[in-house]
Amino acid sequence: MKNRVVLAYSGGLDTSVAIPYLGKMLDADVVAVSLDLGQGGEDMDSVRQRALDCGAVEAVVVDAKDEFAEDYCLPTVKANGMYMKQYPLVSAISRPLIVNHLVQAAKEHGGTHVAHGCTGKGNDQVRFEVGFMDTAPELEIVAPARDYAWTRDKAIAFAEEVKLPIEQSEKSPFSIDQNVWGRAVETGFLEDLWNPPTKDLYSYTEDPSLSAAPDELIISFEAGRPVAIDGRKVTMLQAIEELNRRAGAQGIGRLDMVEDRLVGIKSREVYEAPGAIALITAHEALEDVTLERELARYKRLVEARWSEEVYDGLWFGPLKRSLDAFIESTQEHVTGDIRMVLHAGKITVNGRRSSHSLYDFNLATYDTGDTFDQTLAKGFVQLHGLSSKIANRRDREAR
Repeated sequence: MKNRVVLAYSGGLDTSVAIPYLGKMLDADVVAVSLDLGQGGEDMDSVRQRALDCGAVEAVVVDAKDEFAEDYCLPTVKANGMYMKQYPLVSAISRPLIVNHLVQAAKEHGGTHVAHGCTGKGNDQVRFEVGFMDTAPELEIVAPARDYAWTRDKAIAFAEEVKLPIEQSEKSPFSIDQNVWGRAVETGFLEDLWNPPTKDLYSYTEDPSLSAAPDELIISFEAGRPVAIDGRKVTMLQAIEELNRRAGAQGIGRLDMVEDRLVGIKSREVYEAPGAIALITAHEALEDVTLERELARYKRLVEARWSEEVYDGLWFGPLKRSLDAFIESTQEHVTGDIRMVLHAGKITVNGRRSSHSLYDFNLATYDTGDTFDQTLAKGFVQLHGLSSKIANRRDREAR
């Protein structure tokens, strides 16, 4: 029986060449699978036709924008998911969705193998392959760029040899991955940490120094889910898209960082995620009002661990599932409105209201009518600092 490879197909040179190459190396038919995650650019019908023209026996195109927003971006908002306190997991949360659709295509089309275009240096090989191992361990995994020492030069030469109907454009200095949640740029002159990003690097955001007049808006949440902007009901996808436009116009969401990759190397990455940063900022501000202190403190620890699990490709792992359950339980009262101003690359929260608020004006006020019993504070302070006081007394006497 002939092998059948299900390939994660982007439509670019590398994955286009992979279709006949995998067919040759594995004596296989290739089924190409492409997902629309709101990345924009080329029409998906054109991508599908290119896969067929390059020799795929089937080409599956999936409009997964709403699924991505609901099942992957929304949990990231609820978790305030930020790897290394900065990166909103733009690429990391898209990989398990792609895995699910490749596995589904393998079941529908009799796939024996799954394939991706990642190299051996990056995180995505882990995200794809651990995802396949977790959800469909019977499928064999192949990665041409890694397993066959595939390079762009080799890809171009092979394309010429087999006369593939694709344009072999000049090599871009950057590696770019994008979806509706954000945009990731690496390599090229960015590999020198002293080189600043140039203006042409950005696509989702305007130069913050040239931003328009301040944009004030209100984001409404119900149980941690954004449900309206300025009183207009929105789906999760619509919320991301609108905030990409409005926050992007103000230059919000740009990030230039040196990231700790899972494989053990440090990598310089430039990100744009205006909608993601705006939503997470608003969600965090509402949690400040609605989560009890000890729960909020512990959730911040969980958020960091959740982000690491997702970044490390363990979306389907048992710890991630358990953390999901904890995070979801914290969202019951995260309902209300956040007003904020977007301007010149910054977000300023200037209003908060919630029927579930834990803010008590009569306890917080310093004016007449204050209900806080200050006579209790003296004893509280003495007991709170007692253990530290005793330890410091011991240390002084030991000198």
